[in-house]
Amino acid sequence: MKGVIVKEPGGPDQLKMTELPKPEAGKDDLLIKVNMAAVNRTDIVSREGKAGYASNPILGVEVAGTVVEANGAHSFQVGDRVMGLVNGGGYAEYAVMPASRAMKIPESLSFSEGAAIPEVFLTAYQTLFWIGNLKEDDTVLIHAGASGVGTAAIQLAKQTTGAKVIATAGTERKLRFCAELGADVTINYKEQPFDKAVLEATDNQGADLILDFIGASYWDKNLTSINTDGRWVLIGILGGSELESIDLMTIMSKRIQLTGTLLTPRSDAYKAELSKEFIEKVTPYFEQGSVRPVLDSTFPAEQADEAHIHMEENRNIGKIILNMDSDDS
Repeated sequence: MKGVIVKEPGGPDQLKMTELPKPEAGKDDLLIKVNMAAVNRTDIVSREGKAGYASNPILGVEVAGTVVEANGAHSFQVGDRVMGLVNGGGYAEYAVMPASRAMKIPESLSFSEGAAIPEVFLTAYQTLFWIGNLKEDDTVLIHAGASGVGTAAIQLAKQTTGAKVIATAGTERKLRFCAELGADVTINYKEQPFDKAVLEATDNQGADLILDFIGASYWDKNLTSINTDGRWVLIGILGGSELESIDLMTIMSKRIQLTGTLLTPRSDAYKAELSKEFIEKVTPYFEQGSVRPVLDSTFPAEQADEAHIHMEENRNIGKIILNMDSDDS
């Protein structure tokens, strides 16, 4: 089969399409004929050699496709359309997926839309509800609102709880899109200090929950933006990972709960439990059309390097998809 590997740690030019052995599914696995895979920031970190947990030589952590082998005691059959997280190996014609975390693609959705769901929606769901404990009377500040996780989080927060949603982004085009998805307040972080705008939007109280993709460069403004007893979940470090100083007294006086998380290196059991709850809770919203995966663009698998550049330059609104099967769309 064909798959995309990293020749050596580095830039997008290190991605290479090559012939590889078809993976073998274990007794509790599904073998998936991959139609679509999705590009994630974690793929870029793996490509650069910075992810110590990436053991599969083939990139890619989420796929949508068709079951071609179904082993073990589970409810999936050959021919089922499924989506889900894989332990690497997504950028390939075939991938192995633990059956415990596979999710059937809602009938109304395409393979492309299915590939756009697992990583970002599960991350958003975990961050909002398992860690962030979002409630209907809360205000949530979602940074990078037009990113894959951002677009998922805006919809999940608004549709499932009705919480007040504040989203940040760097262009008016992205801000308009966040508003269309349900954001109540949008802030262009390039044109105004977002912390002041958050306080204005919350009667100087601040947000009850912050989803932070940025890290170090947003530290001080996030401290200002968060309410007393607020929850702050760090899920990315696009703005750096190191701080010269940390104001612990503010964290203590505001009783802030600061949690860091990554989904990809979590255990199979954790991902299985998360996938099960997510599909039970959110499938009705997909079927109604009130929540939808947001597709930015689709690249042929041979142009995985261009897809990575597209993400690294922050051109996308929503998910970037790789077509692993030229016969499907």
